[in-house]
Amino acid sequence: MKVMSFEKLGLNAKTLQAIAEVGYETPTPIQAQAIPLLLEGRDVIALAQTGSGKTASFILPLLDLLTRGRAKARMPRSLIIEPTRELAAQVEQDFAVYGKHHNFTVALLIGGESFGDQEKKLAKGVDVLIVTPGRLLDMYDRGKILLNDVKMFVIDEADRMLDMGFIPDIERIASLLPPHQTALFSATMPPPIRRLTQQFLKNPEEITISSPTQTATNIEQYIVRGLEKDKRDLLRTLLEKQNLKQAIVFCNRKREVDVVFNFMRKHGFRTGALHGDLTQAMRNETLKAFKEGTIDLLIASDVAARGLDVEDLQAVINFHVPINSEDYIHRIGRTGRAGKLGKAFMFVSPHEEKHLQLIFKTLNKTIEEYHLSQPVTESLEKKAVQPKKSSSSAKHPASKAEARPLPMKPPSSTPEVGFGDDIPAFMRVK
Repeated sequence: MKVMSFEKLGLNAKTLQAIAEVGYETPTPIQAQAIPLLLEGRDVIALAQTGSGKTASFILPLLDLLTRGRAKARMPRSLIIEPTRELAAQVEQDFAVYGKHHNFTVALLIGGESFGDQEKKLAKGVDVLIVTPGRLLDMYDRGKILLNDVKMFVIDEADRMLDMGFIPDIERIASLLPPHQTALFSATMPPPIRRLTQQFLKNPEEITISSPTQTATNIEQYIVRGLEKDKRDLLRTLLEKQNLKQAIVFCNRKREVDVVFNFMRKHGFRTGALHGDLTQAMRNETLKAFKEGTIDLLIASDVAARGLDVEDLQAVINFHVPINSEDYIHRIGRTGRAGKLGKAFMFVSPHEEKHLQLIFKTLNKTIEEYHLSQPVTESLEKKAVQPKKSSSSAKHPASKAEARPLPMKPPSSTPEVGFGDDIPAFMRVK
C-alpha cells in the first residue's frame, strides 16, 4: 500500500499537532485503513498483531468525533472497553498524549479503585469513558451511569475478552447502548467473537493487516534449552551475557512469578512482580517504577502480555513456554514496538517440547537456538556480591550495590483479589 502522511487521513489540526509532537510521520497500515473508515462513521472490525498501532487507530478518529457536542452529567459520549485494568490505564495515557490540544474529559472506570472518586468524575460529565466490563456494569446497576448518549463504542482486545469470560458482559453492555458507531479490535477472530460482530455491528468493514500467527520481523527470537531446575540460573546468565538492562520475564502461573521474583531480588536485581492477585495499587506502582526505570526486571503473568507499552524495552524472556501458542505472540510483542529492534528468548525444558512444537506450527517456522555456557559462573556470583566501583551512572542488572529500594514488598502468598480483574457475569452473585 502506498505510504501516506497523517495529514491525508482527514484528521483535524489539533490532533495532527499532537501527532507531530510525538514524532510520528506516517501511519501504520492498520491506522491508514481504519482511521478514514471511522471518520466516515463506518463500523469497523480490525484484525492486527500486537504492536501494530491499533490503539491510535481508534483514538485519533474519536478525537475528531468528539469535537461535535459536549458531555452531560453521568452520560459518557464514547465508551472504550478493555479486558484488564493495565490495558485501560494504557489507553488513558495514550489519550493524554494525542488529545493534549483538545479540551476533552477522560475517565477511567476500573476495578480496584474507589467507587466514590469514579462517581464524582462521572457526575461532572465525561467525553471518553475507558472501562473494564465488571466495574461498568456495577456502576450501571447502581444507577450511577447512563449509557444513552454513547456515540462510539470501542471493543478492544476482543479475543482476550473471550479468554477471560467477558463475552456475556459485552453482549449486555452493547444491548444497553443507543444507536452508535462500533469499532472492534482483535488479534484473532475465534467463532464466539465472529458471532458477536454479527449480532451488534452494522455492515462493518473488516480490515486484516497481517496474519495473527505472524510475529514482528524486527524481533530477534531465540530458544534456550535447559532443565526446569536450572532456569533461574539460566536467567541470570542470559541477562549478563546479553547485557540486558531492562526486560519482562513471563511465567505461566502466579505462584511461579512469586518464586522467580524472590530469587532475582535475592541475587541483587532490581525486580518487580505483576500478576492478578496483587492489589491494584501495587500493580500501578510496579508498572510506574518499571516504565521510569526504577526497576529493571518485571516478572509477570499474562496480565502484562497485552497493552503494556514500555519505550525501548530491550527484551522479553519467556521463563516458561506458553501453553497457548498465541500467548507467545502477544508476550514478545512487548518489545520491538513502533519499528524498533527487540529480542525474545524462551526457556524450554524437556517436558515443554510439545508446547514448543505447537508454537512452531502456529508460526509456521522454527526458532533459532541460543546456546548458553554453564549457568552462573563463579565470576558472575562474585560480581553480584562485590560489584566493582565505577564512576559511570549506567546501571547494571546484576549489581547488588547499585540496587535501589524496591517499590513493593515481595508478593504475599495470600491473594487479596481472587479473580485478578473484573469478575465475569457468570461468576457474580445476583
